[in-house]
Amino acid sequence: MNSESFSFSLGNFPIGLGCMSLPEQYSEAEKILEEAWQGGIRFFDTADLYQAGRNESNLGKFLQGKRDQVILATKVGNQLNPDGKSWTWNPSKSHILDAVEKSLERLRTDYIDLYQLHGGTIEDPWEETLEAFEILKSQGKIRAFGISSIRPNVIRKVMRMNPPATIMMQYSPLDRRPEEEVFTVLEKTDTKVLVRGGMTKGMLIDKAAGPFLDLSAQEVEEIKKEIHSLGFSPESVLIKYSLVEKSVGMLVIGASSPAQLKRNLEAYQESQNIPEELIWNLKGKFTPNQYQDHR
Repeated sequence: MNSESFSFSLGNFPIGLGCMSLPEQYSEAEKILEEAWQGGIRFFDTADLYQAGRNESNLGKFLQGKRDQVILATKVGNQLNPDGKSWTWNPSKSHILDAVEKSLERLRTDYIDLYQLHGGTIEDPWEETLEAFEILKSQGKIRAFGISSIRPNVIRKVMRMNPPATIMMQYSPLDRRPEEEVFTVLEKTDTKVLVRGGMTKGMLIDKAAGPFLDLSAQEVEEIKKEIHSLGFSPESVLIKYSLVEKSVGMLVIGASSPAQLKRNLEAYQESQNIPEELIWNLKGKFTPNQYQDHR
C-alpha cells in the first residue's frame, strides 16, 4: 500500500480512535471499542508501549472477525525496560524487526496497516530505521509506515529520504505550531497528517482554562470564550478546526468512557454543518504559536 492509496482510505471516515486511554481491563475497554465500532470508526491507533502491550492485546481481541474492515495502526521505538515501567528510546533496525513480531502476536494479525515510529530526533539512525520499515513492507508484515513527530527538522529529513504515509502530530487552537511550516509542506505531497490532541484535554470544552505551551491561562480562556460563542458545540468546532486543514487526513481522538466517545461522534456529525469560513475566521483572530526548537 503506497502513501497515495493509504491516504485515500483514510478519507472514508476521518475520525479515528486513539486507544491509549482505554481501560486496561478488557471488559471495560470493550465497551468503548464497541461504541467506536457502532459509531462508524474504522481506524484504531495503539502502541506497543501502552499498558506494556496490554492495549494491543485488548484491541486485537476486539478486532477478531473485523480485521479486514479496519485500518490498524500501532507504534514502535519506545523499548520497555526490564522493570516493566520505564522505557528507552530505540529506533534501531534490529529492535523494529523484533518488536513487530510481538505486536503482530498481541494484535492477533499477520499484518499491520500502519506501523509508526513513536517519536524521533534528528540524531536518530534514520537510514536503518527506514530500511527496517521497507523490509517489513516487502515481507507483507506492514502495509505502510508513518512517524509520530512535531519536529520540523525531523519531518523535513524523513520527507527527503523516504516520505511516510502519515505523520502524527498534535494540533489544536492551543497548539498551532504545525501551521508555520509542516502543513504547508505536506499539502503538496501524498503524506497525510494524523492529528492528536485536538480536543485540548477538555480545556476549551468544559474544563478550567490553564496555561498551555506559551499561552497564559487568560489567553486560553479568551480562545475558549470565542469558541463557545460560535453557536455550535465546542467539540464540533474543535473537530472542524483540524479537519479543515488540507494536509490533515484523520483526527485521532481518545476516550475513557463510551459516553465521552459518543459525544465526540455526535459532534463530528454536527461539525459537518459548520461553514469553513467560520473556522478560518476563528483561526485569524488569534496568533499561532511557533516552534522554538527543532527548527
